[in-house]
Amino acid sequence: MLSRTADNLFWLARYIERAENVARLLDVGLRMASLSLEAGGDTTEWHSTIVAAGCEQTFYAKYAEPSPEAVIDHLTRDLDNPSSIIACLETARRNARTDRTGITVDMWEAVNSAWIESRTLREREFTLENVRGFLEWVKERSLRFGGAVSGTMLRNDAYWFIRLGMALERADSTARILDVKYHVLLPGHASVGGTRDYYQWTSILRSVSAQRAYHWVYRDRLKPWLVADLLILRPEMPRSLAACFDDISRHLDLLATAYGTRGECHRVAGQIHSRLRYANIEEVFQRGLHEFLTEFIDQNVVLGNEISKHYLS
Repeated sequence: MLSRTADNLFWLARYIERAENVARLLDVGLRMASLSLEAGGDTTEWHSTIVAAGCEQTFYAKYAEPSPEAVIDHLTRDLDNPSSIIACLETARRNARTDRTGITVDMWEAVNSAWIESRTLREREFTLENVRGFLEWVKERSLRFGGAVSGTMLRNDAYWFIRLGMALERADSTARILDVKYHVLLPGHASVGGTRDYYQWTSILRSVSAQRAYHWVYRDRLKPWLVADLLILRPEMPRSLAACFDDISRHLDLLATAYGTRGECHRVAGQIHSRLRYANIEEVFQRGLHEFLTEFIDQNVVLGNEISKHYLS
């Protein structure tokens, strides 16, 4: 496969996944901001959401304060922000169109129809009162694309590059969503284990569709370290860091076998994967959850760059 084709497929998957992940991140911000207002607390959640989305630079270049309206607009439809949902859908559609023959009809229709529908959305869809409906729409369109990938693609290098992009982007998102809660959102005066803390952790689980999975796995009341364990170390949870790196390592190995060569990306992926496989949540918390997540996000960026150097350049 041409590196240009592989690059288009890899980033097609990443941008579709990113659109969904930004929707999930914004959903966390909305839920936690609502909790803060009810509790009479501060509203740092909007700043935290921008930071977690990695959009701090583009946001503060345009806005002085992180008001709800400004954050929603920047993360949903601001084309000056390449990670906004609408910008992600446009970029994904452009990549899909460039390699139209490299994807299935169902995949093209999933991407193209999402882009067409996004252009018909009206101003009221992006208001604070109505934006949750838009976020659900984004998640549904991303799931439709993922279903088309799983159900219609040949298991060859095109499929492996798409799965690689999806897993890499999903791992980054899960780490960022967790980090919003633990490091940025919980004020110094808030009591850990209190009512607000409980509902914030519940919001995290709901944002990644893991609330029921949590109770299936642990059969216990909600505990912060168990939420972190589920989303970091449990390979049976599809959005966990461990599950994502199971996918990443498997598809990198398949590519290495098909192309007969390995590179630095395989070493970096193996290193991160081993760390997740043999870690335990007590060690993570002793070291500091924020520090663990920050290092993971940085390593994930390094891995993405190494994949680009080895396969996509």
